Amino acid sequence: MTKANQPLTGKVALVTGGSRGIGAAIVRRLARDGANVVFSYAALASIADSIVREIEAAGRQALFIKADQGIPGEVAALVRKAHAFRGRLDILVNSAGVFVTGMVGCPEADIAAFDRQIDINVKGAAAAVRAAVPLMSDGGRIVSSGTTGAVHVPFAGAADYVATKAAVAAYTRGWSRDLGPRNITVNIIQPGAINTDMNPQDGPFAETLNKLATLGRYGQPEDIAAAVAFLAGPDAGYITGATLNVDGGQSA
Repeated sequence: MTKANQPLTGKVALVTGGSRGIGAAIVRRLARDGANVVFSYAALASIADSIVREIEAAGRQALFIKADQGIPGEVAALVRKAHAFRGRLDILVNSAGVFVTGMVGCPEADIAAFDRQIDINVKGAAAAVRAAVPLMSDGGRIVSSGTTGAVHVPFAGAADYVATKAAVAAYTRGWSRDLGPRNITVNIIQPGAINTDMNPQDGPFAETLNKLATLGRYGQPEDIAAAVAFLAGPDAGYITGATLNVDGGQSA
């Protein structure tokens, strides 16, 4: 491939939660665009290893590291190891997340699961950024995964989940101010209904979510990966503090 087809050549990217679903699609796309990629996983090392082998067969370098995104110390260690992999860190993608729903005030609500969701979706993303910033190259890129539900809540019972993503969106705008002097851009992608194990296109929410999208269907993980690759690449150098909805028109 030519350099034009691999705009991330020479870059090192860290993708949290990169062994499954959207995260795995992002890992593959950044590697296809020329980056060497480190990604974290929570379970099933065999799947993570197969992604590394796939990337290495295509001529890029990759590394998978087990880390619990809900434990700040493990997140900080993950970032340090990612930097040590090639001696630099240019791109951070906060993709790790969990999806826990429940009606407010429900006596059967799993409060521990809601708290864990905050630990992973909000505190985990913040921990990754805090650890990465001192190590990141000037001109670097930070991209986080949110949800259009943070603005247009799609169904009852989603409040705890969408609140975590709204917090990351606010962090994104604030971090863009903090890091602008270093030319580090910070953006968030807000997916709509994407076909993953967390929210499959034949799952319990599918009928409702398909009706909300103007395209009338779910997106695929590769749709989100393409948006991440754009924001991580050279053509997005003047985009920061932005929210990009990739939702098939759900937020229209």
